[in-house]
Amino acid sequence: MAFLPPMDQLPVFLNLRGMSVLLVGEGEAAEAKRRLIENAGGLITDDPDTARIAFIAAEASPADVAVLHAQGLLVNVVDRPDLCDFTVPAIVDRSPVLVAIGTGGASATLAKALRERLEALLPASLGALARSIRAARERVTDARPTASGRRRFWDRLLAPGATLDPLHEVSDTAARIDAALALSDTDVAERHEIVLVSDDPDDLTLRQLRLLSRADTIVQGEDIPAAVLDRARRDAVRMRDDSGAPRPGLTIILRRPS
Repeated sequence: MAFLPPMDQLPVFLNLRGMSVLLVGEGEAAEAKRRLIENAGGLITDDPDTARIAFIAAEASPADVAVLHAQGLLVNVVDRPDLCDFTVPAIVDRSPVLVAIGTGGASATLAKALRERLEALLPASLGALARSIRAARERVTDARPTASGRRRFWDRLLAPGATLDPLHEVSDTAARIDAALALSDTDVAERHEIVLVSDDPDDLTLRQLRLLSRADTIVQGEDIPAAVLDRARRDAVRMRDDSGAPRPGLTIILRRPS
């Protein structure tokens, strides 16, 4: 079975609200970290005994970091990715939607360039859209009691050009969601087959990529390349055998030409 290639780092979103954060250093770099921590709700301290993580905006050695490790802290050292347990990404803020761009410390300039492109791409209404979706979760659960039914409901609304396309300015989102809920939605099994023309995922059509991104189940033929499987939903069920009763939701069969 093909496996996803390893990531250099695990991207996570850390809830800092009310958490004590050690900040060491002075000057512009330290002030930038201070603003970041405070904006995320963290409480800055100079006492490592009360902190959970540490930002060092000053000269630091491996021995300095080792002392903080011994106290149970995860450490970020400004401009020293070799000493970091975690790095701080470039951030596009459409709260509660946050887009984080990291390069594993390879290039802050590259991360900044990508952030600037995404800032222009993502509309200001994106945060309001996310809040409307969160407020509608209970109503959607009542109307679509299965996980696959709910996923299909949101997939339709959030698809390119659809009523809640997140890359377009959207207004009256609550009314749009309620209107969609008024439509019937039977939780039937949906199946599509993708026959690979090559091992290069760039040869997949736009429609095929969208199907892979929505799939609940992936049925893999023999020797399906990992690069193609990487384009599918990471939490999709992976199967070799397509026998048995049809599975609910969207099943994608990946195979090579006969």
